Amino acid sequence: MKTSARNVFKGTVQALQPGAVNALVTVDLGQGDSLVAVVTMESVSALELAVGKDVLAIVKAPWVMLVCEGDDVRLSARNQLRGVVKHVEPGSVNSEVILTLPGGTEVTSVVTRDAVKELGLEPGVNATAIIKASNVILGVPA
Repeated sequence: MKTSARNVFKGTVQALQPGAVNALVTVDLGQGDSLVAVVTMESVSALELAVGKDVLAIVKAPWVMLVCEGDDVRLSARNQLRGVVKHVEPGSVNSEVILTLPGGTEVTSVVTRDAVKELGLEPGVNATAIIKASNVILGVPA
């Protein structure tokens, strides 16, 4: 599958918590890294999601927000993935920032050049990727 999304994570459904309209799906990315998605119960049925099923978790880079360690911020976003900046690719308006999580998973974010400067983002800096569970799209191999 080809996609324009910068973040395509291969994983396995670790937990599935069904609700009346939506389900909370925890995806094990391996090496201790995980991602939580909220999908409709219709999607759970159509994708035949179940614990142990292989899935793809897709997140567009602009949907990934970044905060730095030490920021005293409390957020409702389920996915708060702490990592270390691996690379910053500056652009004329936006920059691409790649974080490496403790288990080795890489997360790509696109943020403004001003945000990179204000947060002091550079290789080796600790940062946290914030991803709303509703911004995680799940897919399954055909």
